[in-house]
Amino acid sequence: MRFDLLKILLVDDNHHMRVLLTEILRAIGVKHVYEAGDGAEALQIMRTHQVDIVMSDLAMQPLDGIDFVRLLRNSADSPNQMAPVIMITGHSTSRRVGEARDAGVNEFLAKPVTARGVIERIGEIVEHPRPYIRAPDFFGPERRRKNEAHYAGPWRRSTDPERDQSSEA
Repeated sequence: MRFDLLKILLVDDNHHMRVLLTEILRAIGVKHVYEAGDGAEALQIMRTHQVDIVMSDLAMQPLDGIDFVRLLRNSADSPNQMAPVIMITGHSTSRRVGEARDAGVNEFLAKPVTARGVIERIGEIVEHPRPYIRAPDFFGPERRRKNEAHYAGPWRRSTDPERDQSSEA
């Protein structure tokens, strides 16, 4: 992977975390790293710089990571609705992860952050990009990661009406 070609935006209200992540990214060869202290500043940077990947903390003030991703995905004046987002969090409860996923996050990176974790998450985004889905209440990357080989029908959700009828036959 050509890390030297990537332009990555770090969004975190903790200066020390931004320094740590910048050092990790530089060590793996990333040359273009932009930094923002919150989601609002991140959106401004994205209006003036092309960004390939956003790495955002979940817990920030005044605009947290989930609200930032919602604005990025859904705002009419979003600088790049399809920018891949890696959410960095020490709050990996299933509720918060679900909220972030439903906001349109591509990948998660749990704290404490390691170089291996950064490389793996960037690799997922670059080497295995998921298609983006637009639905009435969601815009973002496909949330399902599995493509079940044994599944034979067109419907994948248990609430799909045709699936209910076919299971009665």
